[in-house]
Amino acid sequence: MRQAPKVTKLKLKRKSRILEVGFENGETAQLSCELLRVCSPSAEVQGHGNPQLVTNKREVNIERIEPVGNYAVKLVFDDGHDSGLFSWDILYAFAMNQATMWEDYLKRLKAAKGSREPLLDVQIHYSDK
Repeated sequence: MRQAPKVTKLKLKRKSRILEVGFENGETAQLSCELLRVCSPSAEVQGHGNPQLVTNKREVNIERIEPVGNYAVKLVFDDGHDSGLFSWDILYAFAMNQATMWEDYLKRLKAAKGSREPLLDVQIHYSDK
């Protein structure tokens, strides 16, 4: 199997929730934070071969990017998820297959009657009256 090109650029566009990835072969990709989160390579999401459906992440963003050697990054999401390592091979696979990955995710979400919408943080205040 051919090795994926190395990542030469990572630019987080927080406002649009996009991670721009550049590769040594000149290709670039715009990957949504939501896609990266719901398809994370972590064991928590991939479920040791039985992928878990991650819902309610439309508004998720990347909080920080931590390098892991010369071959990967750890993406720390603002919902606390930080256990997936995104190797250059994985980022390239996301870049080349994002349309199919997204379509598959939406089909799974619909089948499970799940939602992309963030959960609301509701606070209930009781009155003594």
